[in-house]
Amino acid sequence: MRNHVVAFLCLTVLAACPAAAQQAPQRMYKCVDAKGKTYYTQVPPPECLGRETLELNKSGSVIHTTPRELTAEQRAARDAEQKKKLEAEEKAKEERRKTAALLNTYSSEKDIDDARTRALKEAEAAIKETERRIVEAQKRQKQLGAEKEFYTKKPMPVKLRQDLSNIEIEIKNQMELLDAKKKEIGTINAKYDEDKRRYVEAARKAGRAR
Repeated sequence: MRNHVVAFLCLTVLAACPAAAQQAPQRMYKCVDAKGKTYYTQVPPPECLGRETLELNKSGSVIHTTPRELTAEQRAARDAEQKKKLEAEEKAKEERRKTAALLNTYSSEKDIDDARTRALKEAEAAIKETERRIVEAQKRQKQLGAEKEFYTKKPMPVKLRQDLSNIEIEIKNQMELLDAKKKEIGTINAKYDEDKRRYVEAARKAGRAR
């Protein structure tokens, strides 16, 4: 009885093998070598190493493509294109962030005009304060200059010499600061002009989306 069971199991396994073989996916590889010869093989042929290879199922449909290996120039061009794409995506993302911040900051164009007015007033106040300091420093410089006249024929005191040097440096620094503050007026106007332009465009798009 045991021998019959073993024999039956063996026959069952043997019968199942062809069926399993038939059900197993039959894949082929297709490629064209450097000379233009086309290959259909069960494993990728060495003649197509580095070249585009198609993996086909048993019905002949492409299920996977191994792209051709790129040259150094092609890789450089691909990397440059990818970098350009990433930079464009980052720029677009930053633009969306700025637009969202703009809409959250201002509720109308008037808000932007009011903010511009406040910023300009602060800048103008800073200009006046700097001009005041320059006038005071120049007065002090004039006083020191008059004091210096007493020492035309004798050594000038070290402190007086140092005070003259310091006041000259102070006036120079204040003049540079004044120049920067005056340029800031143009920067402020440019900023709020751009904010207003972006706000109007963003508000228009938001209204259209609604």
